[in-house]
Parts: sequence; structure tokens; C-alpha cells
Amino acid sequence: MKYNERLKLEREKNNLTQKDIGEICHVSDAAVGHWESGRRTISVDMLILLAKTYHVSTDYLLCLTNDPTPPELL
Repeated sequence: MKYNERLKLEREKNNLTQKDIGEICHVSDAAVGHWESGRRTISVDMLILLAKTYHVSTDYLLCLTNDPTPPELL
């Protein structure tokens, strides 16, 4: 799995729309769509914000691990 696919998977698991994520991140829903399709890379700041929103680690979102547990919960 690629990180852009995991971004979409987590958004859907949390029952959020691209518009919802755009509002949380202060970007357009089109920007979220670009992240999820892999057409654009996500900034570190946005990655951290999404990890906090989804209650997962950034490593999990980046597919560096399959353990979603955020560091503060380890």
C-alpha cells in the first residue's frame, strides 16, 4: 500500500469526506483529492495534523509501519 492510499483509507474509516478534511487542514477538497490520488505530496505539517485527526502515527500514514498506535500511546 502507498501512503496516498492509506490517507484515503483512514479518511473513509473515520467517515469523513474530502471536504471535511479540507476544512480541517484549511485547504480545498481538490487538494485532498490530489493527496489521495498521489498527484501531489502532502506537507509534513498536514501529515502531522491528519495523524492527530485520525489518532494514528505519522509512520503509519506513511506506510512505514502497519501499527497505527501513535507514539504517546505506546
